[in-house]
Amino acid sequence: MINPGNNPEPSANTEATGGTTDTIVAISTPPGRGGIGIVRLSGPASRAIAEPLLKLRHPLAPAQARFAEILDNTGETLDEAVVTYFAAPNSYTSEDIVEIAAHGSPVLLDHLVRRSIAAGARLAEPGEFTQRAFLSGRLDLTQAEAVHDLIESTTLHQARIAAQQLGGSLSRQITPIKQQLIALIAALEAGIDFAEDDIDLLPQSEITSKIEAIEAPLIALEQTFAYGHIVRDGFTLAIVGRPNAGKSSLFNRLVQRDRAIVTATPGTTRDLVTERVSFEGIPVELIDTAGLRHATDEAESIGIEKSREAMAEADVVLLVLDASEPLHEEDEAAMAAFSARPFLIAINKQDIANTAQRDRRITHPTIETSALTGTGLDELRRAIISIVTKQTPNAETALLTNLRQQQSVVAAIAALTRAKLAATKIIPHEMVLLDLYDALNSLDALTGGTTSDDILNLIFSRFCIGK
Repeated sequence: MINPGNNPEPSANTEATGGTTDTIVAISTPPGRGGIGIVRLSGPASRAIAEPLLKLRHPLAPAQARFAEILDNTGETLDEAVVTYFAAPNSYTSEDIVEIAAHGSPVLLDHLVRRSIAAGARLAEPGEFTQRAFLSGRLDLTQAEAVHDLIESTTLHQARIAAQQLGGSLSRQITPIKQQLIALIAALEAGIDFAEDDIDLLPQSEITSKIEAIEAPLIALEQTFAYGHIVRDGFTLAIVGRPNAGKSSLFNRLVQRDRAIVTATPGTTRDLVTERVSFEGIPVELIDTAGLRHATDEAESIGIEKSREAMAEADVVLLVLDASEPLHEEDEAAMAAFSARPFLIAINKQDIANTAQRDRRITHPTIETSALTGTGLDELRRAIISIVTKQTPNAETALLTNLRQQQSVVAAIAALTRAKLAATKIIPHEMVLLDLYDALNSLDALTGGTTSDDILNLIFSRFCIGK
């Protein structure tokens, strides 16, 4: 029997059953003052540590909120609080959890944390509450990553995608694929191990067809990464063009406020102006650049150099042309420079366009706009999103939203391709199984079944303490 791979050893604070031996504490609300602040404890001693800090009117009960007074070291009342106790395994971490919701005074919350530590708790590491939820099986790794994405989301669309992942959309899509793969592995193993019992080996054609059936949905899933990582991370758009083409006016229209200085004098923009906005729920960092021309002074020269750097680093370039002027050599040079990368052309100033002067040498798709009247702005936003997302999956499709997920799926596809090639060459089934197990291990790594401690530490270290 071929070994399917080794699962990672439990961490130092984790028993073989997935339970933990220590209790952690942290402030779970953002730093600073606020109307409410929450201190969270998780672990077997949570209730025993929390109760002496409080004067409860009624004993703590699972999933019940209780009114309490917070006591200082002498037993005097400091504040009033609402305390909620969640008994294992019916909690976020699958451990006993106590959450103390008091007024958001940093001094008060720090007092609760310090007294909890003095009573035997330890300060939680970044992301440790969610890590415990993962280690207990409460969440898989894609769901744990979605917790971070939901917290970090800046648009409702990002939040919706993260909520779908947190609800297990990606896991549900992977599960039947893994089941088919495991069934194929089991059939091949049985043919090898029990050949003397007249269990037939699968024919080559059936093996390849089964592998192709497993591979097809993975290929479709991998293609969602182009959209998923843009939704999660956003992208940068550099607005470039000659002086006085209306770049800054278009920039202001897109950000919906007067962010960049606009005058009739060419060359007003000497430095980069940036603003973060949302197009169809996707974060976009807009960069207004200095006009492309031969610099007239040192300041403008530096600005133009910065513009060229921004163009090189941007995900998309928007070249703005002046509809009232003939095509200039700087415009032609820019179009030639951007032809091999994602870029759009906006022919601006349609409100004063001179039809007789329109140049017909532009072969790249264009969008006609007017920063003054707002003409073409909606079409421009849609075109920008279209060029970076290529295609938008339907609302029911699970998405790969980060590079780790995409690499796991790519590795699984590559292993299946090797297995299919081996099967067509009539290589012994033991060799085919090696590749099939590689594919299974890659899918397990996607959801966390065989993920190393180093990868886990990297993922959860991005969280805030208390999450």
